[in-house]
Amino acid sequence: MEVILLERVAKLGHMGETVRVKDGYARNFLLPRHKALRATEGNKKKFEESRADLEKRNAALKSDAEAQSAKLDGQTYTLIRSAGETGQLYGSVSARDISDTINAAVKFSVHRNHVVLDHPIKMLGLHKLAVRLHPEVEAHVVVNVARSVEQAERQLKGEDLNVREETSMDDLGLEVGRALAEAGPGESLARE
Repeated sequence: MEVILLERVAKLGHMGETVRVKDGYARNFLLPRHKALRATEGNKKKFEESRADLEKRNAALKSDAEAQSAKLDGQTYTLIRSAGETGQLYGSVSARDISDTINAAVKFSVHRNHVVLDHPIKMLGLHKLAVRLHPEVEAHVVVNVARSVEQAERQLKGEDLNVREETSMDDLGLEVGRALAEAGPGESLARE
């Protein structure tokens, strides 16, 4: 199905572009959320007539998001959770938990869909995340997950040995590959 984008959509296109998407994506996401219109002749004319209003509205939303992003960028938010001795959380920290914590600290609303979290946080430590307030505006925050307020303060100072940065599987593979290369043939990676 061809649609006309009414706003910038990540990995798809900018406002005013006519793009081809799968029918389900258009019917279930783009059209109900008013992010696009079906690309018919009538809708193309309607879009061109209202293009100036849409651009003005988008500019206003972007400037609001930039002002909010300036307040969020670089901030650290602490979440207290129960965890085992290895630092593994008994539950997990979701995007909703993070947005609730941010909302308690700031005067504007951050929805859970704004928090860019590929997978739930399941370890203690400092986790750097992005908060996408607008398709073109992103703020970066640090989420400090700790067992207690005292541990959170130690983690921020770098004194706590259980601080773990979020490591992707690609980074982990590179570390293992590097260790294997350094070990040489026939040697073991086991720690003594």
